[in-house]
Amino acid sequence: MNILTLISKQPTLNNVAALLARIGLSAIFLLTGLTKIEYFDATAQYMATAGLPAFLLPAVIAFELIGGLFILLGFITQLTALAFAGFSLASALMFHFQLDDQTQFLMFYKNIAMAGGFLALASLGAGKISIDQLILKRSKH
Repeated sequence: MNILTLISKQPTLNNVAALLARIGLSAIFLLTGLTKIEYFDATAQYMATAGLPAFLLPAVIAFELIGGLFILLGFITQLTALAFAGFSLASALMFHFQLDDQTQFLMFYKNIAMAGGFLALASLGAGKISIDQLILKRSKH
């Protein structure tokens, strides 16, 4: 066993790692999408501080919930992961680029890290435990 390919050359570990990555990456967006619904007015006011109109909030909520489910289930994973990478970067720049504030500094780099995770997921794909894999199998028959 080569330490450099500890996971990637082990199909079971590779697929479980991809599933766990999808669970972890989707969880924050599923939770924040639901929180945005619960605190709709406060979220709309927060968006306004960044110069975004409140009418965009339903689209943001839909993106987070539907996209989060797509990532969780492994459906259209590579495209959805690219969209979330861009969304994470845009959110970092628009809402957390106050690097002299410790909390905003951490939130900024959390978003940068999430973007990196989504780029890795876009590169590697959803793995075998996914709807993408079911679709690929059916298209081969």
